[in-house]
Amino acid sequence: MTLPQWPLLALALAGCGPSPDAGTTSQIANGERVFRRCTACHTIGQYAGDTDGPNLYAVMGNPIGERRPRFSYTAGLKALGGNWDAKRMDAWLTNPRKMVPGTTMAFAGLPDPKDRADVIAYLSTQGP
Repeated sequence: MTLPQWPLLALALAGCGPSPDAGTTSQIANGERVFRRCTACHTIGQYAGDTDGPNLYAVMGNPIGERRPRFSYTAGLKALGGNWDAKRMDAWLTNPRKMVPGTTMAFAGLPDPKDRADVIAYLSTQGP
């Protein structure tokens, strides 16, 4: 007795969905590497606390200057309003003090647009 081959093919392909392409995976990995500079002041784990800077888990798409209720955001950052999207995060990572005068963030910024894009890609994977 010979079994039809298509059920075996269906079983072999079950659960095979689209996976990130190599470029995206590389971008996220580089973003994680560049983000290590940020860990001097920020945490990223879901349950990690705030340090000198707020925890950045699920920062993308969330409100600016109010996401972490126990963190003391500057008045300028609170006044900015809106949510963190790729465009705003890129401006922030380019030069935080230019985007929000009076910020207490000591980081000078990331001059390389690729590094900024990679960090944004990485941050976008850190959260629900």
